[in-house]
Amino acid sequence: MSASNIQTIFFDIGSTLRVTDKDPAFIAEGRRKLAELAGSKEDPQAFYDKLKARYDVYRERSKIDLLDYPEIEFWQQIMLPDVEPEYVAAHAQELTTLWRDGTNGKRLTRFDTVETVRELYRRGYKLGVIANTITETEITNWMIEEGISHCFTTTILSAKVRLRKPDPAIYHLACRCCGTPEAGCAYVGDNIDRDVEGTRAAGFGCMILIHDPKKGRVEEKREACDYLIENLGELLDIFPART
Repeated sequence: MSASNIQTIFFDIGSTLRVTDKDPAFIAEGRRKLAELAGSKEDPQAFYDKLKARYDVYRERSKIDLLDYPEIEFWQQIMLPDVEPEYVAAHAQELTTLWRDGTNGKRLTRFDTVETVRELYRRGYKLGVIANTITETEITNWMIEEGISHCFTTTILSAKVRLRKPDPAIYHLACRCCGTPEAGCAYVGDNIDRDVEGTRAAGFGCMILIHDPKKGRVEEKREACDYLIENLGELLDIFPART
């Protein structure tokens, strides 16, 4: 598949622009702080396990309905329905951060993310994000911290728009927001079920699968995508400067 007609490149976040480090001490501290913030008197691990059971039910349902709750509703209705709602709403962003710390560990920017994003932007591509998240703000805050927020035209997060990958509707929404027809868009992601299925159904012009460094390179994935890459920097060999 030629990438010559691509005008906009969308990215996933987890295992694509960022990876995780499951540092046991970091995870344990995240769970301790989560229980403290929620006002729980339970052992932090027991409290986390209780929330994890609630989360797993929610996540399985969201995979069927292809819908996500906004951040405040997620905490008020799913995770902490027994805690005072106004308190939960006031601390929803922090609760999300601690939940993710205690579940996934440290979130680290891939070594070549910043350089690659800046170069693609310099080459004249519109850039965007389409991601399934429970956070509404952390992704954009991360972009600011890394000095790349100006590179992204459109950021579509499932917690903000309720739609969830692989529903093609979330991809169509992103295309409308950036003003590029689906055939002129490429997507870079790591998950065949969500990323490949969704972009194919939406009619994207190009699908690039990047391997999850925790899982290793799987060659049989090659047939599912137009390009299979090891690192983000390889995108610079696929997308030349636009004229």
